Amino acid sequence: MIKRSDIAARNLEAVKNAVPLIHAITNFVTMGWVADVLSAVGASPIMADAVGEVEEVAALADALVLNLGTLNPGRLAGMLKAGHQSSVTGIPIVLDPVGAGAISTRTEAALEILNHFQVSVIRANASEMLALSGQTIQARGVDAIHPVESARAAADQVAAEFELIAVVTGAEDLITTGDKVFHVTNGHPLMGRVSGTGCAIGAVIGVFLAVDSDPLNATLSALACFNLAGEMAAKKAASAGSFKIALMDTLDTMAPAMLRRGARIIDDGQA
Repeated sequence: MIKRSDIAARNLEAVKNAVPLIHAITNFVTMGWVADVLSAVGASPIMADAVGEVEEVAALADALVLNLGTLNPGRLAGMLKAGHQSSVTGIPIVLDPVGAGAISTRTEAALEILNHFQVSVIRANASEMLALSGQTIQARGVDAIHPVESARAAADQVAAEFELIAVVTGAEDLITTGDKVFHVTNGHPLMGRVSGTGCAIGAVIGVFLAVDSDPLNATLSALACFNLAGEMAAKKAASAGSFKIALMDTLDTMAPAMLRRGARIIDDGQA
């Protein structure tokens, strides 16, 4: 059986060769950073969010990434239009429900998207995943206050209910199909010190979905690639500022052979 690390390496090579076009409707706080990460990993970003153009852009794209970080009615309308068009053309969709649970409009918007069209992957922190499973949580802003493993059952539920891959990112990322669970153990604590790391991870998942029709393999590959880059970057960086630049540089120079050697993807078996 082919190793998950070999699949990740193969997918990274496919990304570099294909240069997929990623339509990302992401938040204003991290938009530039996410675009730079997409370029560094080997994709071509387009950050269109105007209602009048999102359908046209989505029709050209290889994947759609929806991030609720700076939500307003106009942006939600654009997301729904882009999602509908992406469903028509059959490209994968990633949802990043930033602030779900902490802000009721974000929770409602995430559920509206999930119920309107087929999402391939949802990437959330533990608090957001708990909220989307229907649990009432105490939240403080958009950062997680719950550990990853506390959302394991919630992620299984969301994955099964919406027929998607559910990802809970944190110290060790948890990935579930609803009946199979995996962990990616690459990464470094400095990743939590950079605003928008979670947004960037969601976008990178979109990149790998564009080159691998198996959403589980694509998701595991993306997480291993991004987190290994963070792990490697931390060896060169003294603090959060230099780490952000080092992470970008490492993503830009990441080779398939490096990912094959360094990816740590653990199959935990049945959920």
